[in-house]
Amino acid sequence: MITIKSSKEIEFMKEAGRVVALTHKAIEEAIRPGISTYDLDMIAEETMKKYGAVSAEKGYPSGVKGVPDFPANTCISVNDVVIHGIPSKKQILKEGDIVSVDMVALKNGYNGDMARTYIVGKGTKEAERLVAVTKQAFYEGLKFAKKGFRVGDISHAVGEYVKSQGYSVVREFQGHGIGKEMHEDPGVPNYGKAGRGPRLEPGMTICIEPMVIEGNPDIWELEDGWTIATQDGSMAAHYENTILITEKEPKILTIC
Repeated sequence: MITIKSSKEIEFMKEAGRVVALTHKAIEEAIRPGISTYDLDMIAEETMKKYGAVSAEKGYPSGVKGVPDFPANTCISVNDVVIHGIPSKKQILKEGDIVSVDMVALKNGYNGDMARTYIVGKGTKEAERLVAVTKQAFYEGLKFAKKGFRVGDISHAVGEYVKSQGYSVVREFQGHGIGKEMHEDPGVPNYGKAGRGPRLEPGMTICIEPMVIEGNPDIWELEDGWTIATQDGSMAAHYENTILITEKEPKILTIC
């Protein structure tokens, strides 16, 4: 069921969005060669706590027998890992690594979801282009996140732009509605036909999140039951914001 948020709920979501944006800022400032993904995860935990929030990802149920709940505060995915990478003391970042950080701050019972891909130190031109295209894909979708359009209009815009740049989008995972729950209706795929899907209405809050692969779109799940990587070992990037549908232009809530 798609929920329309009240003005009070929107204020709560703005605050959750502000916290997750501040946490990303702290992560961006800390990323450097030699730091572990575990250290970044601890920075995220401390920053959320500082602003009165907790991670909605830590303890998130896997829903699969034998696979433990998600053990960290953030998903940190490096190079060919697309999403859901588990931070580790053993994973030390190197110059030129592509690092996607996806996190959800929970405050006052509402969620703010945001993902960014960072390049450690100086990256290659190819890495810079991949990250730039992924970011722009979000903004291509955002153009259609307006009253009267449909979810499929966003999906189509994202997918066609990524395709035009010679890259692939992940099809098995998608953006989503958000509010009291991290994942709510509607689903927001990164590909599809324009004019399809639920119609967008003021008060809806959704996450648009292109997940872009440099090579072919095939992915696989690692043995931990969470980590999703590219099958061909090609690089991947991720960009996401929580947005509010309004009477006019969409509003990005994950800002500080």
